[in-house]
Amino acid sequence: MRFLRKGYILAPLLALFWAITIAWSLCVISSFSTGEALKPDILYTATSGLLVGLVCSRSEVYKKSQGFIVFLLIFITIVLLSPITRLSDEPFNNLELFLNSLFAIILIISASKTMRDIGFYALSRHEFENYIIKFLTNFGYIFFTAIVAIPFYVMVMTSLKNQSELLLNPLDFSIDFSKGFYLFRSYFELFSDFNFGSYIATSFFVSILTVIITLLFAIPGAYAVARLRFKGRGLFSSSILLIYMVPLIVLALPIYIGFSLFGLRNSILGILIIYPVTTIPVALYMLQGYFRTVSPEIEESGLMDGLSRISVILKITLPLSLPSIVSVSLYVFMIAWNEFLLAFMLLDDPSKFTITRGVAMLDSSEVPRQHLMAGSVVATIPVMLMFLFLEKYLRQGLTAGSIKG
Repeated sequence: MRFLRKGYILAPLLALFWAITIAWSLCVISSFSTGEALKPDILYTATSGLLVGLVCSRSEVYKKSQGFIVFLLIFITIVLLSPITRLSDEPFNNLELFLNSLFAIILIISASKTMRDIGFYALSRHEFENYIIKFLTNFGYIFFTAIVAIPFYVMVMTSLKNQSELLLNPLDFSIDFSKGFYLFRSYFELFSDFNFGSYIATSFFVSILTVIITLLFAIPGAYAVARLRFKGRGLFSSSILLIYMVPLIVLALPIYIGFSLFGLRNSILGILIIYPVTTIPVALYMLQGYFRTVSPEIEESGLMDGLSRISVILKITLPLSLPSIVSVSLYVFMIAWNEFLLAFMLLDDPSKFTITRGVAMLDSSEVPRQHLMAGSVVATIPVMLMFLFLEKYLRQGLTAGSIKG
């Protein structure tokens, strides 16, 4: 690896990988937005990256008298190489010219910012590792953003299509905004023809009650583990999450048989019994860690002032633990809202479907695909909005119990 610790080797290699990353990113974004199949020419893209990296690693080219000329020459060279082309053999068009120009600008600017300080010759180990980490960090941002954003984008764009457009070109994710409100036809049909308003109301009702039931059991249980001394306390504390060692699919048949025998299958009551079973352990685990960070002296002061243990919990511990309780509530709500296996197994009556069970019902050859995608969007948006608004509480609650004191 020592040979890589030369600026004239490391800079072109990093610029090469960065050029390929930029080219693929532009191709994916443009293909989704225009409907045209685009791809980068790896040879020309790699050549562009090597050229830019080699030039940018030499800091003397950034003198004011030379900077613009060097930038212009590299820009023209990359555009003429045309690294981004269509899959078809049609003549070069304005879209490809625009993308190649954009590719050249992004590559030159990003390379000049991240690689202009790379010495042309030997690099120290610290400098070498710093440039590698910087590249991997930027690549990671793009890669993981793509993993999250692309499926959601495809889901939303597909929900705005009609059946003829999907059959004509299933991979065309561009949108014709001239249709106006007709774009949202599948969403209107979702609520008018498939009763999705009832599914949302049922899921919201079940999720809220699951949160309430979970907190009613988890708060006193977590407080007892964190504060009180009793026989078996250590074993109980360490075995809280053992339920997650058994896959839920293994328990599916016994749960189905048991709920059928007791008449709880195909009922909201049955769902409200089984959902907290899956959420109470994780809520106990999260809350006990936070309760341990609350200073015992504060509670002891309350006890000395004549408060009962319950009053101490209600008036002192819970207000101090509010961020953690909010984060646990949000986490439990998301689990209950997104739960599918139990709802699919226990619910058969469409009037009692949760949102996930309703979306599964749309996965049929008789239902157009845009309705399935619209249902998926409707199921995703509420939890996404809740997460965005309450993310700071979730972050605080998840990290609160990591440090004791």
